[in-house]
Amino acid sequence: MIDEAVQARPAPALRPYVAWYSGYRQVGIAPGRHRGLPSPYLTLVVTIDEPLVVEAHPDPAQPGGEYTTLLGGLHTVPALITHGGRQSGVQLALRPLGARALLGLPAGELGHLDVRGEDVLGPVATELHERLRAAPTWPARFAAVDAVFLRLCRPGNAPLPEIGAAWRLLTGGAHTVAAAADAVGWSVRRLSDRFGTELGVSPKTAAKIARFDRARRALLTTGHGLADVAVAHGYYDQAHLARDFRDLAGAPPSQWLAEERRFVQAHPDDDGES
Repeated sequence: MIDEAVQARPAPALRPYVAWYSGYRQVGIAPGRHRGLPSPYLTLVVTIDEPLVVEAHPDPAQPGGEYTTLLGGLHTVPALITHGGRQSGVQLALRPLGARALLGLPAGELGHLDVRGEDVLGPVATELHERLRAAPTWPARFAAVDAVFLRLCRPGNAPLPEIGAAWRLLTGGAHTVAAAADAVGWSVRRLSDRFGTELGVSPKTAAKIARFDRARRALLTTGHGLADVAVAHGYYDQAHLARDFRDLAGAPPSQWLAEERRFVQAHPDDDGES
């Protein structure tokens, strides 16, 4: 049996755009299913051997399928990923504010969607897959991803500064939508319109996703109970957090924890840049 999970930070020049890399390889394990939960990051998965099998996408109208590379936007319901006992690849957590610089389009164009990497990156998606397959070690694989995205990155291609400031305020957990709009000098309506176009979700939804992401990571990594995590992360009470789990994860916290602890792609704590 092989069961490998490796996390790494990208090259320094990419860190404003990519939060982390997660490498995984499992062979000879029990078949299983993983919930790809809503988070404040875009997801790019580049497989190494077996294709990624998506049973259900966040958009229920999108049929499942197999992917060599997959790029997912911000979403509010989970994707369901299955495997038959083998899976391998590198998953990148892309910062939504960096989508223009890395992908050449705003994150809003990917909102609630999963697409083949080739549809956005073109031949670069195939290059990533081939370079990962050829690399003999995890450091070499991460270095290959660095090399490709350092070549692609266009740092001057960025969203309006007001969008970036509002995103950071809302996902940081300390501001309401009205307060964030006031802080950047926009009306709530203008912020909501621009936010949806640029990022693919409303300001209120962005704040909800970010709070949920912090809480579910705490449940997975700290061992604290639901009530303590709810209080620590700004929920009214345990029931409020449980409702968000049902809404965003499609399962109660206990079920999600039991499933996730068998899966290798749980990510590390971020450094706070989004």
